[in-house]
Amino acid sequence: MSDDEQELDPSVKLLGPAEVRDLAGLLNIVPTKKLGQNFVIDPNTVRRIVRVAGVRPGETVVEVGPGLGSLTFGLLEAGAAVVAVEIDGRLAAQLPETAKLMAPESSLTVIHQDALRITELPQAPARLVANLPYNVSVPVLLHFMEHFPTLLAGVVMVQAEVGYRIAATPGSKVYGAPSVKAEWYGSWRTHGQVSRQIFWPVPNVDSVLVGFDRREIPLGTEVERLATFALVDAGFQQRRKMLRQSLQPVLGDTTTASAIIESAGVDPQTRSEQLTVHDFLKIARAAETSADPQ
Repeated sequence: MSDDEQELDPSVKLLGPAEVRDLAGLLNIVPTKKLGQNFVIDPNTVRRIVRVAGVRPGETVVEVGPGLGSLTFGLLEAGAAVVAVEIDGRLAAQLPETAKLMAPESSLTVIHQDALRITELPQAPARLVANLPYNVSVPVLLHFMEHFPTLLAGVVMVQAEVGYRIAATPGSKVYGAPSVKAEWYGSWRTHGQVSRQIFWPVPNVDSVLVGFDRREIPLGTEVERLATFALVDAGFQQRRKMLRQSLQPVLGDTTTASAIIESAGVDPQTRSEQLTVHDFLKIARAAETSADPQ
């Protein structure tokens, strides 16, 4: 669907380079690496993200790290009700004020809080759309997938290296613990790179869009998720070792680990980078069965 075909609210204005710099100057903000702040200054890229995310009028979208509001106003332009979570107090206080000028008739709720600590929102979000701070992108993604089961889909912009790792499949050089944990919640895919020039300041890394769709039926229980993730962490801490060795911290000695892994229908000599989340779940269930005295 093209921008022309997408239903956009003409009363909403987007931020360009001049507006972003003016707002930063007004707040005396110098973007910091500590908070992973790189502000988007290109409205066309904003509309591309919103379009790829499939945002629909009237649905609730949660945005993490809205900053000065570049992406926020793109979401509001598409008719979404936005709940924005911002850790920086100055930015959180300014965003509603900017919205009075740029999107006066839109639905925006700003929450001043650390996204990694938030477990409740005033509205149940259907979609997550964000330009995630590079230094916490994976933890934030997994945190929101865990705590907000109403999130059915979304698109995030992250550092390219991180994005490709999240969407990687077994056997890939970049396949790792984040790939498996993300797969627990649903399917992930990349939607192309984003130019460094659309940011201020210009970062020294490339960015990529990553989209997801949540599974209709959860893979397992919360207890099984925790057990599976423990295996994933152990397996990838020593990814070059065979499973019967790398999973010893969780399953026991080599003999015990081999027996449990085999009972799950997995080869104990396989390495973690060859396993899907389903394989790790089978091992977790086999371990639970072996521990059950009955």
